[in-house]
Amino acid sequence: MTTIEIDRETGTRPSTSRSVDLKLEVVVIPVSDVDRAKAFYACLGWRLDADFSSGEDWRVIQFTPPGSACSVIFGRNVTAAAPGSARGLYLIVSDLEIARQDLLDRGVEVSAPFHGAGDVHAGPDEPYLFGSVRVGGADPKRGSYSSFASFSDPDGNGWLFQEVTTRLPGRIAGGATTFASTTDLAAALRRAATAHGEHETRTGGHDENWADWYADYVVREQAGQPLSS
Repeated sequence: MTTIEIDRETGTRPSTSRSVDLKLEVVVIPVSDVDRAKAFYACLGWRLDADFSSGEDWRVIQFTPPGSACSVIFGRNVTAAAPGSARGLYLIVSDLEIARQDLLDRGVEVSAPFHGAGDVHAGPDEPYLFGSVRVGGADPKRGSYSSFASFSDPDGNGWLFQEVTTRLPGRIAGGATTFASTTDLAAALRRAATAHGEHETRTGGHDENWADWYADYVVREQAGQPLSS
């Protein structure tokens, strides 16, 4: 057996090369009934990109969630994984309640909001990023990354909504702030408006440069930088 030596210092150093981008664009999920799965993901309002087949032996279907750069693929003879075995499929949302209500309005069963209990080692619930203890309700402080809701497809493949409003430092470069959809941009502007209202209350008057303040706040929030006050 060949042993591969890894330079730890090199392995932990971020790549600065832009010659080749590595873009995660497809996640394969295992299903038992292709048409049933197709109907479910169409019901979610996801975009159907492809439905290709070759006789009775092979079929592949691709859906893309709104605003996502990554798609899901399922079908016949596209994976050897057991149907329903995919877990921890995260959908990042800017507003957990809006995302939940959209599924409920579509007749999809989705859990109530929950957050972590701080104990990552015990609990009866299915494990997720914060462990296996789920406390009812969104995070009381509404901290970014801290509030969740879960749902499953007909085979039991497990999805989670995770509410992210302010990114951790380094996740997105401040000079490259982008939004995948008008919905995300609108949510960011609403948060900036709330913060700016508090800013004007502290300063005691109308801010003529509110547009610049908004822009700085939105970029800082996306980049995980200290927010304007």
